[in-house]
Amino acid sequence: MRHFKLTILYFVAILSFASCKQEPSNKANDLAVYKCPMACEGEKTYNAFNSCSICKMDLKVIEQTSKVIVNNAISDESIFNLTTTWNTEEDEAIQLEDLKGKTLVLVMIYTTCKAACPRLVADMRNIEKQIPENQLKDLQFVLVSIDPETDTPERLKSFAIENHMDRLHWTFLQGTESSVREFANVLAVKYKQISPMDFSHSNIISVFNSGGELMHQQEGLGVDNKETVKTIIELTNKN
Repeated sequence: MRHFKLTILYFVAILSFASCKQEPSNKANDLAVYKCPMACEGEKTYNAFNSCSICKMDLKVIEQTSKVIVNNAISDESIFNLTTTWNTEEDEAIQLEDLKGKTLVLVMIYTTCKAACPRLVADMRNIEKQIPENQLKDLQFVLVSIDPETDTPERLKSFAIENHMDRLHWTFLQGTESSVREFANVLAVKYKQISPMDFSHSNIISVFNSGGELMHQQEGLGVDNKETVKTIIELTNKN
């Protein structure tokens, strides 16, 4: 019996010693770089904990980088949950989620409008002028037509060129009547066709973060856009 107890104690001691030799379970060490403390192999490094093959000493951490976990989840408040397909002015089929990763500045218009829409377009261009050039790559101005029957991709392309809105950070979208109505409801934009070529509609510019969450709305025509520009720049700096 005494011999049995001594044997058990012996194995416990061996296991304890072995566990001491293991690298601590620390997720931050997954990207660590190791090197022999005696530099037996010069500048040679290892990506995993071990012992030096020459002096048998434990390798030491010389560099450690924390892992960055990118969360690609879409929140319940994101417009990227809408899975309808849209056509761009370049006649490319996209979903709203394809715009993910950039700050979005969005307005709903129609190209044959002679009253409010030209002023909304001017407001969008005025906002663009106040954004530093180096931040435009992280920003997307999006104009969604509320008249998809008239505003074909070809028509939207012509409109973009006519209004000097044909750089990469401008996107025009044509959807179906149902997808446009659904999107307008999400933005609390109201519109109604009052004649074959005319609509009454809300005048709202909306700002979304890179995850598609609504962060700010500017309502009215020619209004002070200081807060809108501030929100855009702050969000773009986070991208």
